[in-house]
Amino acid sequence: MASDGNDDSKRLRSSNQAHRPIYSPDSPAFDGASGLLFEQAMAQTRMAVCLTDPNLQDDPIVFCNEAFQQLTGYRTEEIIGRNCRFLQGPDTDQAQVGRIRDAIRSEEVVVVEILNYRKDGSTFWNTLHLGPIYDENGALKYFFGSQWDVTDIHQSRADERHAKAMAREVSHRLKNVFAVIGGIVNITGRSMNARDVARKINERVQALGRSYEPTLDEAVLGTIHVGQAIRAVLAPYDPENDRFVFTGNGIRTEPNAISAIGLTLHEMATNATKYGALSQAGGTIEVSWAHEKDKFARNSLVIQWIERGGPRITEAPEMTGTGFDIARTLLGHSRGVLETEWEPEGLNARILIPITHG
Repeated sequence: MASDGNDDSKRLRSSNQAHRPIYSPDSPAFDGASGLLFEQAMAQTRMAVCLTDPNLQDDPIVFCNEAFQQLTGYRTEEIIGRNCRFLQGPDTDQAQVGRIRDAIRSEEVVVVEILNYRKDGSTFWNTLHLGPIYDENGALKYFFGSQWDVTDIHQSRADERHAKAMAREVSHRLKNVFAVIGGIVNITGRSMNARDVARKINERVQALGRSYEPTLDEAVLGTIHVGQAIRAVLAPYDPENDRFVFTGNGIRTEPNAISAIGLTLHEMATNATKYGALSQAGGTIEVSWAHEKDKFARNSLVIQWIERGGPRITEAPEMTGTGFDIARTLLGHSRGVLETEWEPEGLNARILIPITHG
């Protein structure tokens, strides 16, 4: 069966069919040609076209235009009189060849994608349209075949599959790295009698891992799904799935912003668990995200955090500590900021990260 993977990449060659000018004032006539519209149209089109005569032995080609010659590399005198199978080769899919045979036998129209070979041995993916042509008495006179080079499309599909496979492999390895780091931190913490320190480090490492995990498989796209990352980071703080209210569309952002977002949300959720909305039954946190222009007129990813239902706030506490220091440092590396307003009803915070695309 024909392969469209990397094995063909060295031999596959697009003919640039869609962009190549076609002009041939000397296109050959054929038996029964009108000499007017058909020949002129076929001579000028970039679509490779041929006619075969099923009333002759082995259904040979009786006409081909200039585009057909340019696509296959053969000249007219090397084409006329031969059956179209001369374009097939060792990697041509025989199932597709069988569909062509069935269509010819039953005089039906068929469209197949098939790997064909040029005169120089290079290959190209051909979208072949084949159909019968009848005379005025309804008798089968020709089979019409049009060929369109779709090698670029096949190559793009192969490149995309390869990129996705690489992303899955990177995702698998990165998950293993997070697991190994967690194990090292735990063992070191126990051996140095610093279990609390080890636990806090591991919580942050796990928050990082959760923020990346749902998006790694699609890292090939070059951007990540913001909502998936936010939900994954905050999931452990809402086991009943009734404390967070998420509002946001399917916007995506740059991968390098995820570390800062993941750790900042982790620290804010930890703070809310100890002192804010998550410290009391019924408390909720609304988290929304959008692309906006920030106060510096930069395109930014803005994540809004609004706590309600927690202890009433009488004065603004200081959001200090190692966790917030790490979060602010990471945000600073991305030129981002964390803005906080301590309202009596709860914390109202905004994470702003400038983005290049969005």
